[in-house]
Amino acid sequence: MRVNKVADRVKVVVAEMLERRIKDPRLGFVTVTDVRVTGDTQHATVFYTVMGDAEEHEGTAAALESAKGLIRSEVGKQLGMRHTPSLEFVRDAVPENARQIEDLLDRARERDARVAEKAARAQYAGDPDPYKVKDADDDLDEADDLDAKE
Repeated sequence: MRVNKVADRVKVVVAEMLERRIKDPRLGFVTVTDVRVTGDTQHATVFYTVMGDAEEHEGTAAALESAKGLIRSEVGKQLGMRHTPSLEFVRDAVPENARQIEDLLDRARERDARVAEKAARAQYAGDPDPYKVKDADDDLDEADDLDAKE
């Protein structure tokens, strides 16, 4: 329970710091998505996302790394704990993974639509009714054959 409260508080403090106090021009549009704290509260991993291209991602990572000490000292002040957790910033891969999954789902929907279209136009390879049905004439012929045998 305590670890979750610490993680939530670290998330709020880091987000506020990035929004208000860190003025690094390399820092892009950053969103703190999650914070995970170890059981002994000695280490916190801060997950973040960045809008933009690869160059902006790299610039933001460098800006976060350079501001890590300032952010950690503010986290320590706000938490009032004996030991301030060390911080590690990790870019969150969830948005990219979600985009890939959406692309895969779109391709699967297109393939399903093509299969359904082909199925709608499909015809049987043989007769529409594959079961043999005796004609009335066949029944009469069999009856004649039976009469002849007797």
